[in-house]
Amino acid sequence: MTSTITELTIGGMTCASCAARVEKKLNRMDGVTATVNYATEKARVEHPPEVPVDALIATVVRTGYTAEESPPPRPEPTADEDAHEDPELASLRQRLTVSAVLAAPVVLLSMVPSLQFDNWQWLSLTLAAPVVVWGGLPFHRAAWTNLRHGAATMDTLVSVGTLAAFGWSLWALFLGDAGMPGMRHGFDLTVDRSEASSAIYLEVAAGVVTFILLGRYLEARAKRKAGAALRALMDLGAKDVAVLRDGTEVRVPVDALRAGDLFLVRPGEKIATDGTVTEGASAVDASLLTGESLPLDVTEGSAVTGGCVNVSGRLVVRATRVGADTRLARMAKLVEDAQNGKAEVQRLADRISAVFVPAVLLIALGTLVTWLLVTDDATASFTAAVAVLIIACPCALGLATPTALMVGTGRGAQLGILIKGPEVLESTRRVDTVVLDKTGTVTTGRMSLRKVHAYEGGDVDEDTLLRLAGALEHSSEHPVARAVAAAAAERCGELPAPKTFENVPGLGVRGSVEGHLVLVGRAALLAAENVEVPAEAGPGAVHVAWDGLARGTLTVADTVKDTSAEAVTRLRGLGLRPVLLTGDHRAVAEAVAAEVGIDEVIAEVLPEEKAEVVRRLRAEGRTVAMVGDGVNDAAALATADLGLAMGTGTDAAIEASDLTLVRGDLRVAADAIRLSRRTLATIKGNLGWAFGYNVAALPLAAAGLLNPMIAGLAMALSSVFVVSNSLRLRRFS
Repeated sequence: MTSTITELTIGGMTCASCAARVEKKLNRMDGVTATVNYATEKARVEHPPEVPVDALIATVVRTGYTAEESPPPRPEPTADEDAHEDPELASLRQRLTVSAVLAAPVVLLSMVPSLQFDNWQWLSLTLAAPVVVWGGLPFHRAAWTNLRHGAATMDTLVSVGTLAAFGWSLWALFLGDAGMPGMRHGFDLTVDRSEASSAIYLEVAAGVVTFILLGRYLEARAKRKAGAALRALMDLGAKDVAVLRDGTEVRVPVDALRAGDLFLVRPGEKIATDGTVTEGASAVDASLLTGESLPLDVTEGSAVTGGCVNVSGRLVVRATRVGADTRLARMAKLVEDAQNGKAEVQRLADRISAVFVPAVLLIALGTLVTWLLVTDDATASFTAAVAVLIIACPCALGLATPTALMVGTGRGAQLGILIKGPEVLESTRRVDTVVLDKTGTVTTGRMSLRKVHAYEGGDVDEDTLLRLAGALEHSSEHPVARAVAAAAAERCGELPAPKTFENVPGLGVRGSVEGHLVLVGRAALLAAENVEVPAEAGPGAVHVAWDGLARGTLTVADTVKDTSAEAVTRLRGLGLRPVLLTGDHRAVAEAVAAEVGIDEVIAEVLPEEKAEVVRRLRAEGRTVAMVGDGVNDAAALATADLGLAMGTGTDAAIEASDLTLVRGDLRVAADAIRLSRRTLATIKGNLGWAFGYNVAALPLAAAGLLNPMIAGLAMALSSVFVVSNSLRLRRFS
């Protein structure tokens, strides 16, 4: 029986373990196979038709989260989306800003005795209460939801720890001695049973909430544009089109275009949708979609693709496919599938917290019971238990990833490297193969004259060949013609003006120059004039003949970037195996590969096949990085273990990638991988410290050797260490 694939948008997930819980619940349903991606907040569910979408949504809701069927991607953002920020991000930033402003004086007053005036503790309570209650509301709400479903996450520990510290402070202020005028905080290293009722922990409660909010805000920012690749792809298409109806030109939105409609495409305009040329001839720049560096000549009967740019002549096109059936829309679907199907790297902190959080709660409870049994002192027992919760509050744990990521990405931005999020970093460590798109990545994407070849016995030298060809090509608007004309003018000086000129659609040009009937173009042009061509010069060759004889060829090709060979050497130095992948002709691709030092070439690949090539390489056991810049690379970038987009390329490629190289210099790809690996190492060092600190401090707190105040200070110092370690990334070069 055929399965149905449904995409759900999941709300309320706060960590990767939440995604794992939703995925586990969905997969328990009969016949259901689900993949939940925390980064995109979506679930891709394959289910039998008899299992309705409502049942899938109900299962997610019963797990404690919200769900709705994902709408199809729209061609462009609405006015509201364009004008307003993501509500979740705005809410987080508001909570973080208010909490930081209120918590700062609380921490200072509690930690610096010289600042403590009479009744300072009541000011601290006034400032800390909104931070704990309102600022920490997302953690408390998530902890309550998890509790109702029998689960515990980092939210549980944050909520229990902060509420315990705040609740103890309220007890000490209203029922103990902490509310007395003139009260001062001490710095006893151990639990002082006689003074326990005068200790308050407002700075711990407010500080933990603020630090964790900072981590959540940084994470939310990294996730904000997870689906922007689809919008960038759809936005590539034209917005309106000139349709011919009853012989009259009518400008309508692209959405109103129907299969069979005739529409106009003027020079410089985008082709609105897939179709067939019914009138006119032109050169079409399809490099963004196909990777083909040479513009494609089209004439009556030629198929054209929506999103390509009409370079020279006026075209009338009959629409053959519109909307979701177009090639561009199908590529958008490829990107969507690749993104949703990419395995999300589980955050190290969340993986360990599945055991860590329940263990800490049990240790705190065990500490309370043990102290009660041994000392029969409820105050001291509760103080020791609170110390356990506070010392274990995962403040450093929450900062380990976002601070290193913030510094690493900040330094990367200075070097022209944009890192999309922490899930990118793990891939850089494992990558062993780097697939390089040719056009615009290894090469400049601009046509230039590479070689002039005069035939032996043709009684002509190279300069004469180029001068006459350039004189004729100077009258053409074709990109190849412009490259020939520019090279001829630079090499031969002023060019003669042709007496006659004729453009032969799809074949080349002919005309009279200095008394010669000159032909410049494809071999078929010469054959049509009964001129014998000595030999095929290969892809990109422009044949030149006059007075009935073939005189030579001009080779026009994409220019290799000056830095590409050095970049390939650097990538090899990182242990990576370079592969050149392109939609261009094999001969052209192999010539470029030889010039930059690449041994493995995969050429003449259609856009839809690029992602399949990446999948094939991964199936061979390779971990693949993909570097590209065109729309045709977007699906492959999303499919690869690591996608790197040249910043000089299209928005679609940039949004589908994991790393963006702003300067468009391939050498930066090696720097990006080095920086990502260094950032990952820093994150792991931070996490190692955070967990190691907890492992060492928990027994001390449980034994009553740490006053909760000292526990709070130690927790703060662990955060300082994590931040300081992350700041070392600023020295990366």
